[in-house]
Amino acid sequence: MNEPLEPEPITPPEFPRVTAAPQRVEPRTDIPSPVGAGSRVPEFEYPRRQAFEPPRRVSSPPVEPPAEETRSRRRFPGFLAGIVAAAVIAASGFGLGRITADTAESGQVTAVATSAPATTVVPSTTIAPAAPTPTIPAVVGDLEPVAAAAATVAPAVVQIDTNSGLGSGVVYDARGYILTAAHVVEGSQSVTVRLADGTSVGGTVVGTHDPTDVAVVSIDPSAILAVATLADGSELTVGQTAVAVGSPFGLDQTVTSGIVSATDRIVSNITMVQTDAAINPGNSGGPLVDLAGRVIGINDQIFTNSGGNEGVGFAISIDLAVIVADQLVAGEDVGLAFLGVSMTSPANGDSGALIQSVVAGSAAADGGLRVGDLVIAVDGKPIRDGSALRADITTLRPGTTIDVTVVRDGSEVVRTITLGSTG
Repeated sequence: MNEPLEPEPITPPEFPRVTAAPQRVEPRTDIPSPVGAGSRVPEFEYPRRQAFEPPRRVSSPPVEPPAEETRSRRRFPGFLAGIVAAAVIAASGFGLGRITADTAESGQVTAVATSAPATTVVPSTTIAPAAPTPTIPAVVGDLEPVAAAAATVAPAVVQIDTNSGLGSGVVYDARGYILTAAHVVEGSQSVTVRLADGTSVGGTVVGTHDPTDVAVVSIDPSAILAVATLADGSELTVGQTAVAVGSPFGLDQTVTSGIVSATDRIVSNITMVQTDAAINPGNSGGPLVDLAGRVIGINDQIFTNSGGNEGVGFAISIDLAVIVADQLVAGEDVGLAFLGVSMTSPANGDSGALIQSVVAGSAAADGGLRVGDLVIAVDGKPIRDGSALRADITTLRPGTTIDVTVVRDGSEVVRTITLGSTG
């Protein structure tokens, strides 16, 4: 067994205002498992018992050119042309908001912290109740696919500045609500939101949910340029193209592309979409989209041995992100779907999730699941292992009714279960 590598902090040489200071973070224990409290899935080895913590900050803005302090909305067509060009030219960056050392054996975590005050704008306190619903332009047929996807989602992508750093976000609701990562707005109640045309407006942090790293920011709905279209996470396919748009190190509207490497990675009980699209500091909170420009995830973290991007990035599943965001907007305590079992892999190497224990009074217990049942499908979808089952559960809303197929005493049995809630 090789000794785990000690990760190096990111120190981008081209932006002297950005500094990186590594810090050791203890593994988190506050995140409930969607299948059972405290349960771990031994067969899931990537990442193996890896703990994740966001950095204290995301990125710091580069020095702005002195010749132009503000930009007008009238320049928006030129901005779209720039997005198209940025997508055609291979864009690159320098790191991610949450950067985690890939030390599978040690379970150590290194977080990158940056600091540099950003300009504070007093947030808007009045939200117009009846703003017209903005629309996103249709994908232009004569553009290259990645360029078309970027041009479609770009008007809804924003940069979020706090007093000590910046990140990205995406407008997902016409009422002025922006999805982002919780670590982007950590410790902030008000932020500055830079829209796609360069206009800056005040924003208010509606709420954050640290276990899933999801946050919602609100702005005056009359200010938004467009609302992103959200994909159905269940339709994702490994190998399909993925496009990331955001503000790595303050380079707003940066476009990178790759593929969906996996659709059901579980990272600290969070369902993630894995991608090799370059995700860097400042991309955190921004959208990962498909070729139709629909949001499939919220960019969040990467694995790295070197401290730089190595093509293993993770975005929070859009299904999970919206479940959390809707509860934050409603002012509710966030509850995630809960089944109530602990699992392991079958000893004979078969696919499926073998139930080791059932939580008394849980959805699993009420639905008739038993110790020794081998879960092989949910709503007819085959279950590869415990990780896949957990991914399926976390992207469903509490109260959802599912059909769970198990092998019991050599025969297949279908149990109808109404999912509980962690809230």
